[in-house]
Amino acid sequence: MRRRREPPLTFVIRLAVLSLFPATTAVAASPVEILISEVRKEDQEGSILIAVSILNSNDHLEAVVLPNRIEAQVVQSGATSTVWLERYANMPGEVAIPSAGFYRAIYIMRSASGLDISGAAISIPSWSTRQVVVEPGIMAQPVPTQGEAIAQGSPPAFEENAIVRSKADRTSNNAFLTNLSAYEPVYAVYGPGTQTEARIQFSFKYQVFGTRNADRAEQSWRDGLHFGYTQRMYWDLSARSSPFRNIDFQPELFYLTPTRTFSNGTTLSGQAGVRHESNGRAGEDSRSLNTLYVGPVATLPLGNRYHLSVAPRVEVYVGDLSDNPDIRQYRGNLSLDMAIGKDDGLRLSTSTRFNFSSGKGAFNAEVSYPLQQVLGGGPNFYLIGQSFFGYGENLLDYDRHSTRFRFGIAIVR
Repeated sequence: MRRRREPPLTFVIRLAVLSLFPATTAVAASPVEILISEVRKEDQEGSILIAVSILNSNDHLEAVVLPNRIEAQVVQSGATSTVWLERYANMPGEVAIPSAGFYRAIYIMRSASGLDISGAAISIPSWSTRQVVVEPGIMAQPVPTQGEAIAQGSPPAFEENAIVRSKADRTSNNAFLTNLSAYEPVYAVYGPGTQTEARIQFSFKYQVFGTRNADRAEQSWRDGLHFGYTQRMYWDLSARSSPFRNIDFQPELFYLTPTRTFSNGTTLSGQAGVRHESNGRAGEDSRSLNTLYVGPVATLPLGNRYHLSVAPRVEVYVGDLSDNPDIRQYRGNLSLDMAIGKDDGLRLSTSTRFNFSSGKGAFNAEVSYPLQQVLGGGPNFYLIGQSFFGYGENLLDYDRHSTRFRFGIAIVR
């Protein structure tokens, strides 16, 4: 196969290092008021349930991320102890709270049988919650509601809410469905004038031992084990019969460390895994590779509801590369993802991969904005603009230089 070699991407790499940006977990937006509303014993084992009321007094929808683990402080008899709270099994990782609405989230303090917190004061520093005095009692399994008006008082009990399932609802009799969650962005974009006008991506991750949370099991290393899948489709709409020019398949097995939240709101976590990439084709168009990767993810609050996240990654190639023996020259072993923005507004995210020795690589940038902010209501999509510059937008073209601009919609950014 004849390789096309274009000028080095040195200036693109410099630009990427200065301005790259991945969407990642952030703590609650500052205009949302968060209060500890109740602290009680859960059962005879001594675990403690902590109810946190999240109030939105703004005139617009607010998206709030609930971390898996968050640090709390217990003050008793002048001594301060640090404890970790885990998000309760029924709680989603992110909630959208309407204007003048609230959400009641539940966190659990495990292995607290040896800690007598009666009369103690507890607070969550990263959420700037006031200290509340603890008076343990017995609390039934909580199932919070969301979107109720603040003026209506406390949320109604779960038994008062009817559950209606349609034929398309697969939650019934599928106990493991709650283990599924978003992973990479999900979008459909279009840009005329190329062989791949349309680019479509969907992605998900699956927590392999997620039911341990539902069973309220002790925290274990197994909680971080995930399976992920991402698929990118490149659609040549202008060609006869409109074929898919290339489809990239990316299954992977990876491990996510628990998120550490610091007092200033910064969060830190890590990810490591093994990924297989292929385009499912045969002959000269076949492409495949396997990589092992590791990298941290840090998110920093910037004030005024903005957050900056940074995720460098190192990967090594393993196994057979006969379909694309020189792919390392075009992709390298280093990548950097970054993102800046706010949950309910504009976000700029970029990703870059590079090989310093060959001067080759690629730069991808995305700008997104909630469509409901433009129209004053749904539909629930993000407007997205996407650009690519460099080598290997897809596996088939790993050694070809291209420039792409596309626009469309996303449901995960």
